[in-house]
Amino acid sequence: MALLVVLGGGESGVGTAILGLKKGYEVFVSDKGKIKEKYKNVLEHFGIDWEEEQHSEDRILKADLVMKSPGIPDKVPLVKQLVEKGVPVISEIEFASKYTDAKIIGITGSNGKTTTTMLTNHILASAELKVGMAGNIGDSYAKMVAENDFEYYVLEISSFQLDGIVDFKPSIAVITNITPDHLDRYEYEFENYIASKFRIAENQDENDYLIYDADDTVLVEWLKNHPVKSKLMPFSLNKVFEEGAFIEQNEIIIKTTTDTISMIKDTLALEGQHNVKNTMAAATIAKLVGIRKETIRACVSNFQGAPHRLEKVLKIHHVEYINDSKATNVNAAYYALDSMKSPTVWIVGGVDKGNEYMELMPLVREKVKAIICLGEDNEKIKHVFGNAVDLLVETFAMEEAVKVAYKIAERGDTVLLSPACASFDLFKNYEDRGDQFKNCVKNL
Repeated sequence: MALLVVLGGGESGVGTAILGLKKGYEVFVSDKGKIKEKYKNVLEHFGIDWEEEQHSEDRILKADLVMKSPGIPDKVPLVKQLVEKGVPVISEIEFASKYTDAKIIGITGSNGKTTTTMLTNHILASAELKVGMAGNIGDSYAKMVAENDFEYYVLEISSFQLDGIVDFKPSIAVITNITPDHLDRYEYEFENYIASKFRIAENQDENDYLIYDADDTVLVEWLKNHPVKSKLMPFSLNKVFEEGAFIEQNEIIIKTTTDTISMIKDTLALEGQHNVKNTMAAATIAKLVGIRKETIRACVSNFQGAPHRLEKVLKIHHVEYINDSKATNVNAAYYALDSMKSPTVWIVGGVDKGNEYMELMPLVREKVKAIICLGEDNEKIKHVFGNAVDLLVETFAMEEAVKVAYKIAERGDTVLLSPACASFDLFKNYEDRGDQFKNCVKNL
């Protein structure tokens, strides 16, 4: 019996363990940290062998196949040893894809991928297709493959997950955009990160589709120098295509070889130019899958949006509080500030991933009346924006940040949490950061 070793006992790890067991592997789960109680219970239920707070190297190095959770970098010594021994080290999406005949829709990008994934899933589910949504969002893809018989999978896929693929091949792939992010994992080389994102299309052939933002110069340049085999379906706010999605007057037009659909831009549920693009991508997928125009139009006008992404929390004394905790990089914060319509008190900061804040300067000068830093190290933010706003305050806890914002904000202002940074200095993850923000606002 072949030995499958799963490194990491989180959602993707436990899901992979269940699928591996079902497919006849001997399975061993090893986590260097603590495994959450709920996952331990699942492993015990299935009789899967596991360990926590250590890696038993002698046992792990005997593996026939290793599934590595996306959070573990390739440069970890144990992973290097496995690779040197010739043991395949793959990601959950690679492993699970081998065991399903479903049509796979893979969505990646620096920003917008969660919203695009959720909207796509919303349209397909509304059309009563048998669809599962997984990957970097919600439930484990491998666990879904083990327990369901879906016809479609809509997968949100991170660059870390794409680093661990060999044969993974979505029939429809989307790259929403590429901006510098996670550079600490890519030797601080932007090229490496771009190449990683484009792996989503590397196994595609001429029967497959790649949907991409034709306004994104990084994407356009890369495609020019590294052509793909799949059929290209661009979307744009200012270009027009024979096939693709574009704007004419106040309408979104989506053209495929067989059909055209138009939608009035003002009917979209999601606000902001970036969400016009996310909607274009999701609607193009729906069109390629063959969903009726009426269904697509209805879905883009009634979609609720992703939590922690420009999520309206409350209005208190005519001040709007917005939770954009999912903005873990500068580009995401750019979208958020760009969509602000009133003077903004901006809560920003966290773990800096090599951020370049200067591109936010025009928006900060135009829209931001005060900055509240929320992080253990705020030096870079203070250095860049110290002279750009009248007031900059340092805080080290969410409750403090929200109370300061409440004091500063005046009638008609907006308080925006859009950190532009990772959350791991003060919070478990961006969800924890967003939930704390919402709770603190509700307790004002």
